[in-house]
Amino acid sequence: MSGTTLDAIVVGAGHNGLVAACYLARAGLKVQVLERNDYVGGAAVSRQLYQNFTYSNCSYVCSLLRPEIMRALELPKYGLQIIPYDGGCTMMSDGGHLAIYDNHDALRREIGRHSQRDAEAYDRYSRDVMRQCKFIKPLLLREPPDPTSFRPRDIGSLLDLGIRLNRLGSERIHDTLRFWTMSAADFLDEYFESEIVKAHFAGSSIIGTALGPRSPGTAYVLLHHYMGEIDDTVGAWGFARGGMGAVTAALAASLQASGGTIRTGAGIDRIVVRNGRAVGVVLHDGEEIRASRVLSSMDVKRTFLESVDEKELPGELVQQVRNFKIRGSSGKLNIALDGLPVFPAIPAGAPCSRGDMHVTDTIEMMERAYDDWKEGAWSRAPYIDMLIPSQIDPTMAPDGKHYMSVFVQYCPYQLASGPWDAEKRRAFGDTVIDTIARHSPNFKSLILHAEVRTPWDIEREVGLTEGNIFQGELTMDQLLFNRPIPGYAQYRTPLQGLYLCGSSTHPGGGVMGAPGANAANAVLRDLGRTVPR
Repeated sequence: MSGTTLDAIVVGAGHNGLVAACYLARAGLKVQVLERNDYVGGAAVSRQLYQNFTYSNCSYVCSLLRPEIMRALELPKYGLQIIPYDGGCTMMSDGGHLAIYDNHDALRREIGRHSQRDAEAYDRYSRDVMRQCKFIKPLLLREPPDPTSFRPRDIGSLLDLGIRLNRLGSERIHDTLRFWTMSAADFLDEYFESEIVKAHFAGSSIIGTALGPRSPGTAYVLLHHYMGEIDDTVGAWGFARGGMGAVTAALAASLQASGGTIRTGAGIDRIVVRNGRAVGVVLHDGEEIRASRVLSSMDVKRTFLESVDEKELPGELVQQVRNFKIRGSSGKLNIALDGLPVFPAIPAGAPCSRGDMHVTDTIEMMERAYDDWKEGAWSRAPYIDMLIPSQIDPTMAPDGKHYMSVFVQYCPYQLASGPWDAEKRRAFGDTVIDTIARHSPNFKSLILHAEVRTPWDIEREVGLTEGNIFQGELTMDQLLFNRPIPGYAQYRTPLQGLYLCGSSTHPGGGVMGAPGANAANAVLRDLGRTVPR
């Protein structure tokens, strides 16, 4: 047993765990982060797995990371640089394409090539989505109120929420409640007629979720991906220079500069509970480390069902945790290329090719891809979100070569045909590569190396249950004061001194950092400490 009692142990050196640790260390607490892998980062890592190529293994673009956190933890000082990209495009099966540009007028003209009516509707669509973003944005870095509580803090938060709703007016309140429960397909149908336009915008509604574009609740998932911000531009996306590991490397440096420590290769076997209070952890090698409090950035299932003795928990909580939806639906390919692929549908040198590129040009195609997942198979015609960040960030590949990141929907955690093995993983990767090759005649000839990762692989390496990138579905029954479960949505748990700081808590997943910051603030409030700004 360690001879010194720490003020706090943070389990997991992913971005949320590191954010929480940084805030606590800056408040003067003695903090140690424990990471089971031999490197920090969790799902936000940069790794050289093939020669001199740098892969963003899991997460691959940066936008959701809250600027308030970047400023408070001085992440640019510790090397974090976000490079915005210019837009994106969806290629069509008939050889056409829809380009997306940051420039508003250029985007409207591009949409007008497919439908002048949709070009006119775009301003209304953009306005209404931004209205939803503005409503929810102030809630991101706040502890969600408990509607069953009579504590002054909860009453005040609910009153504030009610005042903000009232300011919207009856019509906007109706629109907001509808929006949070609608499918993305129904929402987009209210604005657009062109299939390619609807398909492009619908992509954000299915990324990382085990739902199809016609599933209720996917309109909110679409919104979740719009809430990012780069250089005061809401909804902007960009690359972290050096890959997504640059985010967690900067967080680690900020933590260490504040006096916090990190131990890698230190996976925990269990959280130690005595008399209803978390008092430390036991590592896989049997070492016990004592701490006054423990913060878990693991998802809620791994925390309660695998790391805490069940007899220490209320029985109904255990059942609610088991019912919390964490379903694997996403795969990832990292590909080293000997040159730049040619996509005939996109004009040579077009800025849209330096952003995210898609090949699913109708919502019906997305829904059919989802049908395959429901049958326990990877999608025969998958939705893919592919980017070539080395076009903007030359540090990720040798001169003249390129790195491609490919995010895939849908890929099940459990196959109907049996467990994942090398042959099935290869077949899944071939399906994705063949899909891209139908739009790029030289793509296959350029491939030097391809890393194929299924939800099973992501779970095994990163520790995300079923490889779910959000640590739980972002549906209305699992948001705000219901995330992860009613009564325990404020980062505290039934065990004194045990807190949750991962994406299973409000406001959910993505490389946002808000769950970690909010959990740290809850700890500091419980201690009567001032929250660092």
